[in-house]
Order: sequence, then C-alpha cells, then structure tokens
Amino acid sequence: MVCPKPMTKQLKKPCLPIMTEVKQMPIKANPKLTPRQIELLRIIVNYHRSQCYLPTIAELAAQTEISRSTVFEHIAQLQKKGFLSEAQGKARSLSPTSKALNLLKKLEPKISGDDFTASDSIPLAGRVAAGSPIEAIEDCRTLSLTDSFSGDDVFALQVAGDSMIDADIQDGDTVICKKAVAARDGQLVVAIVDDDNATLKRFFKEKDRVRLQPENKNYQPIYTQNCRIEGVVLGLVRKF
Repeated sequence: MVCPKPMTKQLKKPCLPIMTEVKQMPIKANPKLTPRQIELLRIIVNYHRSQCYLPTIAELAAQTEISRSTVFEHIAQLQKKGFLSEAQGKARSLSPTSKALNLLKKLEPKISGDDFTASDSIPLAGRVAAGSPIEAIEDCRTLSLTDSFSGDDVFALQVAGDSMIDADIQDGDTVICKKAVAARDGQLVVAIVDDDNATLKRFFKEKDRVRLQPENKNYQPIYTQNCRIEGVVLGLVRKF
C-alpha cells in the first residue's frame, strides 16, 4: 500500500515595506508673495505696533529704500491678493488683513524663552520722601507696567521733540496712552492732523476748529478742522 504524501501548506512571506530614501523638498514661505511684499507687510505691522498709526507710501519707500512707484505696485498686489485693505481717499489707512497677520505669525522665527525675563515686574521696595523724611518701610510688592496700565487698548509712544516740556514731557520720554476717538478740553492727546502727521498736544475744541496746544512758548498752536484723535495720555515713563 502506498501512503499518501502529507499535505503541506505553503506559507506566504510577509510583505515588508520597501525602504526608500525620501528627499525633503524645500518649503516655500508663501508662493503667492515675493520677499519684498513680505518685507512690506512686516514693516506695516511693526510700524503700527510702535507708532499706533499706519505708515504712508512715502514712509514705506524711505524704510525699504525703493521708489514710491515700486512700493505702490507692491501695495496694489498685496491688496489684490487679500493681504492689505485700504480706505479710499484716506492717508495712513493701509491695514493688514487677518490673512496677512496669520501669514506673518507662521513666518515669525521662534524665540527662546531665555531671551526674555520671567516677568515684566520690578520690585516695589516702598516709599521715599521728596519732602520731609519718612520712616523707611520695606515692601515686598512688585511694580508692573501691565498691571498699572492694563487693557488691550493701551499703547506706548516715544516722544520726539520738546514742544511739551512745560508739561514735563521731555524728548525721549515714553508716554503711555489709551486708544480713544474723542477727548475732553485740556486732555493730552495723540492726534493725526490732516490725515498725515501725528502729534502729542493738549486738546481744545473751539467753535469751528480744534486747537492743539503745545506746552512750550517757542511753539505756536496748531489749528485744524481735520483732526483725528488716536489716544489720550495716561502716564509717562522716563529713564535717566
């Protein structure tokens, strides 16, 4: 009798992934914008952060060292692509859109936490007499500009010039301001005159015009019918 051969089951070899070298393709920041257009967006955003108003075409041309006509062409492209908006017929109205801000946030290089201090506060050690001496009492509190001038609508500007020295505002001082569109007579304001020039003066409303009064006898008041209030002064910081 012939014994049948035992049946054997052929096992399939497992499919192993094939390892191939993958070349990393360079990532473009944004193929829609040129490096010059990204530079202009950064300048506009940083200018607004530091000055609290937007730059003109002339100021952009001066910062980038290119002609006004070239800046105008780039601005037109940025508007066409949805990265800038502008109020027709008004100076200083170039405003970055949320699309532009999101792009700049992605392009912003990561900064190590070591580049910053842990807090913006400094020790508030107590009081010191400017008249008769008082008892020195040590205090454990801290002083923070953020706490002293809180709010999303607060900004700071560095003063350039001496037109407000009699109000004890010196060239190089930093004024802390609150965004506002109106002011009371006598308030210190940051105002845009004729949709172009920003100035720090004392505000007075007259019958058919506004008077922006300097605090220096060597300067004349500014009279205008075209004045836009950007903020009112809350305080001042001075470094000796």
